[in-house]
Amino acid sequence: MKSIKVGLLGLGTVGSGVVRIVEKHQNDLQQQVGSPIIIEKVLVQDRLKSRDVNVDILKLTEDPSDIINNPEIDVVVEVMGGIQPAKSYILEALANGKHIVTANKDLMALHGAEIMEKAAEMGCDVFYEASVAGGIPIIRTLIEGFSSDRLTKIMGIVNGTTNYILTKMSQEGVAYADVLKEAQELGYAEADPTSDVEGLDAARKMTILSTLGFHAHVSLNDVSVKGISQITKEDILYGKKLGYEIKLLGIAEQQDDSISITVEPTMVKTTHPLASVNGVFNAVYVHGEAVGETMFYGPGAGAMPTATSIVADLVAVVKNLKLGVNGLKSFAPTQVKKIKRDEEISYKNFILLHVEDKAGVLAQITQVFGQYEVSLESVLQHPNRSNPKAEIIIITHDANRADMKKVLEHFETMDVISTIKSVYRVEG
Repeated sequence: MKSIKVGLLGLGTVGSGVVRIVEKHQNDLQQQVGSPIIIEKVLVQDRLKSRDVNVDILKLTEDPSDIINNPEIDVVVEVMGGIQPAKSYILEALANGKHIVTANKDLMALHGAEIMEKAAEMGCDVFYEASVAGGIPIIRTLIEGFSSDRLTKIMGIVNGTTNYILTKMSQEGVAYADVLKEAQELGYAEADPTSDVEGLDAARKMTILSTLGFHAHVSLNDVSVKGISQITKEDILYGKKLGYEIKLLGIAEQQDDSISITVEPTMVKTTHPLASVNGVFNAVYVHGEAVGETMFYGPGAGAMPTATSIVADLVAVVKNLKLGVNGLKSFAPTQVKKIKRDEEISYKNFILLHVEDKAGVLAQITQVFGQYEVSLESVLQHPNRSNPKAEIIIITHDANRADMKKVLEHFETMDVISTIKSVYRVEG
């Protein structure tokens, strides 16, 4: 019974989790694949550093070639993160006929096509379930579970940091800056939180999900991105009064073979399942023509959920190895990418305006909407003693993005409108 030998690139939080699971569940893994799975070598920056996980120092190396060029190693697991040198290591390992498991969303979003082409050329597996939504098996579900359906929408909360911040703001009425500071102290947010709070992390994940769900080569440049840093307690309060929660949603839609992908703060109706996804949890809502609506929910990050997805991919590689079918299940986009124009993208909008408190203002505002053929679902005025201006909340019916841009540009020229305070997409 030949052992399957694994090289691990990185021994941080997630890498340590992988070691723990492989060691703790060795008997179960052997029953699943028929062979022991051995962590043969681990790439680290400092072999002598003390660690929370016990690894034989003889297995630790500071030289990547001890893994990449090691003929005994069958599978390379990359948990270093970042683009380089991870990309170079993976491509070199593939050139040497090694199978790859990675949790690297940045790498797969930006260079996934190149990596998958090399894998197909070499007959190797590349699995990356842990790159999106931590412990939720959404990638395998999109590739295999929905293989007989045609997906029309993928919508989800795919960043735990922003969801934690928005949950705290909603439930406790805390200001954005205060919650962000707390999230950093708890380790939910990085010292430089830009990637999370400005929506870049979620955009990379939506690039991966859109490519898989719609069978087209989607790039990061195809995603329209807006973060959460401008959301105020006032926005959340008004949303609640109207029956909405604000969530940072990734929304990918396909209609008539045209695709739109956005990441933006969105007013989600409280009756929609995504509205009740709180804290650092993730959820992905998928709509297929045949299956209808489904939702996948679970921990979106953390050492053990992410490591669990990595080891599940490792098991899949080994099973393929036993059957001699490595590289045969590699995903290859079959559709020509066509990105929707603004005129083809329609949704409801929530708009909060600060306006002059005098007669005739509302009529002027509604006239602008009529001029650009945007119909209104509701118009509300809320008194605010702390604001001498009148506050008007408008929710539109579905309006295309191009017409809404014209409306907002027109508002900028109107003396009676002092501030376009907030504009959010509305879902559910």
